[in-house]
Amino acid sequence: MRVLLINGSPHVKGNTYEALNCMVETFRNEGVEAEIIHIGTQAVQGCIGCFACSEMGTCAFGDPLYKVMEAKAKECDALVVGSPVYYAGPNGSLCAILDRLFFAAGRHLQYKPAAAVAVCRRSGATATFDRLNKYFTINNMPVVSSHYWNNAHGRTPGEVLRDEEGMQTLRQLARNMVWMMRKIAADNTPTPAPEVRMMTNFIR
Repeated sequence: MRVLLINGSPHVKGNTYEALNCMVETFRNEGVEAEIIHIGTQAVQGCIGCFACSEMGTCAFGDPLYKVMEAKAKECDALVVGSPVYYAGPNGSLCAILDRLFFAAGRHLQYKPAAAVAVCRRSGATATFDRLNKYFTINNMPVVSSHYWNNAHGRTPGEVLRDEEGMQTLRQLARNMVWMMRKIAADNTPTPAPEVRMMTNFIR
């Protein structure tokens, strides 16, 4: 079993990384592979709604970051997305790449357990948490919960590790995700058969 964790912070070893790494350690203690990928500090192309992916099967831009994330999405058995809080929401670069990943390659993530992690100095974590969860809940992904909302607090690098409640919440989240992955793997029930997609517009 393999979990993909996306570090949506521009800081490769900042508090978002530390929060996700806490989960990585728990996954490995449970005998599950886990890998963190970092979105980097370069400008990230957002989705332009060209719908070329519906014909190509992949995003038309094909930049290195997208290609890595798409490949990892195919391989993983579960997904964790972590972000710092910027103006009560996730990092814009993270949302830009997630928009493209879920629109062009969401099929590779369907029915895989998922969870969001928000890291903030003081406030805005629940709004960030809510925004990230929307990617999962529009893509047939079981959302994994913990015993509290998946947020942790810290400002300077490493400070998040002093948030004992936050770290405990993330360790429990990791264990719950492992439990769900194992339940799914042990069950031979096929995924639900989809109906023909219905799309209606408010203005006709």
